[in-house]
Amino acid sequence: MFCPNKLIIGLLFLTGWNNPTLYSQSAYTNIRLDQAGFYPNAPKIAVIVGSDSSKDFFIVSAEGKKVVFKSSLSKIRQSHNSPLMTKIADFSSLQTKGDYLLFVPGLGYSYLFKIGSEVHRAVASAALKGFYYQRASMPLEKKYSGKWERGAGHPDTAVLIHASAASNARPEGTILASPGGWYDAGDYNKYIVNSGITMGTLLAAYEDFPIYFAELKTNIPETGDRVPDILNEVLYNLRWMLTMQDPNDGGVYHKCTNAAFDGMVMPGITTLPRYLVQKGTAATLDFSAVMAQASRVFDKFRIRLPGLSDSCLKASVSAWQWAQKNPALEYNQEAMNSQFKPKITTGAYGDKNFADEWFWAAAELLATTNSELYFQIVRERMNDAISLPSWSNVFMLGNYTLVRFEKQLSPEHAKEIQLIKGRLLQFADSYLKPVEDNAFQTVMGQSKKDFTWGSNSNAANQGIVLINAYFISKNKKYVDYALTNLDYLMGRNATGYCFITGMGSKSPQHPHHRPSIADGIEDPVPGLMTGGPNPGRQDGCPY
Repeated sequence: MFCPNKLIIGLLFLTGWNNPTLYSQSAYTNIRLDQAGFYPNAPKIAVIVGSDSSKDFFIVSAEGKKVVFKSSLSKIRQSHNSPLMTKIADFSSLQTKGDYLLFVPGLGYSYLFKIGSEVHRAVASAALKGFYYQRASMPLEKKYSGKWERGAGHPDTAVLIHASAASNARPEGTILASPGGWYDAGDYNKYIVNSGITMGTLLAAYEDFPIYFAELKTNIPETGDRVPDILNEVLYNLRWMLTMQDPNDGGVYHKCTNAAFDGMVMPGITTLPRYLVQKGTAATLDFSAVMAQASRVFDKFRIRLPGLSDSCLKASVSAWQWAQKNPALEYNQEAMNSQFKPKITTGAYGDKNFADEWFWAAAELLATTNSELYFQIVRERMNDAISLPSWSNVFMLGNYTLVRFEKQLSPEHAKEIQLIKGRLLQFADSYLKPVEDNAFQTVMGQSKKDFTWGSNSNAANQGIVLINAYFISKNKKYVDYALTNLDYLMGRNATGYCFITGMGSKSPQHPHHRPSIADGIEDPVPGLMTGGPNPGRQDGCPY
């Protein structure tokens, strides 16, 4: 009896299938795919580079004894952003759960990958745990942090009011406590505007997927206290943010910072003075938005966290009122340094346009209070230019919130919400058609503008746009396209790296991250999404 499977296995044997040493180790990295795996009912794409002659590919069981899928590679595609030529291996119709390898005759094997229902759960847990490793003012104990245990770092119990932030109630040199919070991505300062988009994104993730995050455990000190780990992590930064508001007027200091960057040392090695610097409209409105959103989320945890929800809303309203009195106060570090000493040379994160912060804060306060006071700003700003979220443009975050709480808002606002939904869908749709022409079949990389400093945030935020388009339309195509960018972050890209430290089969080893550089441990702190490719290559990375 003729057996096609036996014939395929025989051909694989003749081409070196049972002798993987015939192939270079580079074969692994020339088959670019999501190094965690794929969901049974989702698309499954691998990208082949460096193999002009190969025509077919095979999916085989992990032990290499059974061929479970065979198909042809696509025609050659030219990458628009690199010199690479690619072919596409599409095995979307394979839905059987298990551990697999992809094999290309003449090239070799892929990394081991899974098909299963929770293939990215470990990645999600690690990425959330990454925030724990960024905590300031507390020691990271070995039972939670493993070999990356360290001391508390900057206590920030005696922070100075900088001359730029001085007031009658708090003159220059006033000593305040501002402990806790997260260090910024690569340095040891704490920034309100960076916290704004980060906190807004984490709180929105919980609001969209409360059941998932209620079950996602990350082994942090608070795990098991009846508050989801994602919210406990948010809370650690939230409490620091509350210290950044001046109770005398409601304004919010731009950042808690050294005068200059610390060197590439462990946190706490340096004991230079720390400062709270000038208040600004952007920081204050970002703070107001986060506090309004946090008030809404933590309202469900009043027994476990009594008074927190009310305190957050009070802080949000107070910040909003300060912003009304100071509607366009820019944090201009260069101008500040021309007037005040010591000069502050850490990340400026200045912003001249406050329309997006006004919209986001108004949307969050509207969703939390249902007060018409805030809808006026929403109506005025809802037709502003739409773009991916960033620390300097948080307009989209307000759109997500208004769509999420459409049913809780007054029916009188239905027309405006429908217009917002239509614009969001139109924006999402602009990402779809060019994917077919992309050599890596991802939403990410359609434009060279995607590859900015921190380009991986663009990939992630594009995915979030598409998830929100799914919420509006219930069309699964948006989820499928969002997954292309998750695949990108997990290895389906021109570098072949999974961009999450400690994850996948080929993960980054030298991120721009002071503890990972200074701790003497070969492996970087796990769960950090690295910045990703950008032409500037400010770190001198030779890719």
